[in-house]
Amino acid sequence: MRYLGYTLADPSTPMPPPSPELMSEMGKFIEEATKAGVLLATGGLAPAGEATRVKYADGNFTVLDGPFTEAKELVGGWALMEVRDKDEAIEWTKRFLAIAGAGESTIRQVY
Repeated sequence: MRYLGYTLADPSTPMPPPSPELMSEMGKFIEEATKAGVLLATGGLAPAGEATRVKYADGNFTVLDGPFTEAKELVGGWALMEVRDKDEAIEWTKRFLAIAGAGESTIRQVY
């Protein structure tokens, strides 16, 4: 089963760069999860102000460049996992958050 885990970012709160210690611990975790075949892909997203929206209605496309109306929550980073079940996705997510620090991650099954 595949699960997508993602964290939300508050665009009004600046994110300081990660410390060398955090980068080292996260690197070890990512290497372990990748070798275990759990972590398929991971990444962060560019600021919302750099986003582009593509809309389709009535047979026509509209392309709009950001920034857009302020949002309180935006996807900040994500990880695509291949696991046996939801419980395993939860366990890997707990391990991630224990390294990343205080925060919240949402897990959704990918169909």
